Amino acid sequence: MTKISILGCGWLGMPLAKALLQKEFSVNGSTTSPEKISSLENLGINPFLIALDSKSVSGAIESFLDESKILIIDIPPKLRGNSPEDFVGKITSLIPFIEKSSIENVLFVSSTSVYGDDNTFVTEETTLNPDTEGGRQLAIAETLLQKNTCFKTTIVRFGGLIGEDRNPIKFLSGKENIENPQAPINLIHQEDCIGIILKIIANDCWNETFNAVTPFHPSREIYYTQKAKELNLPLPKFNPETNFTGKTISSNKTETVLNYTFAKTNL
Repeated sequence: MTKISILGCGWLGMPLAKALLQKEFSVNGSTTSPEKISSLENLGINPFLIALDSKSVSGAIESFLDESKILIIDIPPKLRGNSPEDFVGKITSLIPFIEKSSIENVLFVSSTSVYGDDNTFVTEETTLNPDTEGGRQLAIAETLLQKNTCFKTTIVRFGGLIGEDRNPIKFLSGKENIENPQAPINLIHQEDCIGIILKIIANDCWNETFNAVTPFHPSREIYYTQKAKELNLPLPKFNPETNFTGKTISSNKTETVLNYTFAKTNL
């Protein structure tokens, strides 16, 4: 039975682990929350309490990686608030442990924020131009992993993550003077995130980079107004004088190279 290690069993990592178990993989899963250990164990995931910082890795990282051929890194940078983290430092601390382990392939969950917010049509060949600290650190982390010759790394750049329990309209509902009404949305459903990762693993598709955004790009104003109506929420109000920029992310490579068909096409 092939073993896969998932660093970060959170909103995406937990259901991904469940999907891998259904495919008859053995799964090691990490969390930074002691209270989640029993939940992972009850699902059949081998649980590990692991935390990264810019200087060290705490927890049984060697055992977590032991006998695994694939490592999925799904730990988004936490750069908001009063104590932003050094995400690049975390990845730098992790890499020597990967080098010494049985890991052959790394799948790094990144974000389309590495492209910045130019008024362009974006493919995987587009020059990276992050305009946020999170995007900047993700771009550096991508390079650190992909240039390492001890393992092969595939990058998957997800758009805005949504799911049955998660949609930006819950934050935007009832707000006024929202910027960029005509900017296109670039979202992806949790189900498709999992489906794309499963495809990468099944196709043994390493040393690649994929954009992963549902090919559905109405304007922010049209989409979030309609979503508020569907959920019976107060309508958001957009400021038409603040239409600055907006990118459209292409997932054509994901659809053609992986032969992936999006399950949730009308978000």
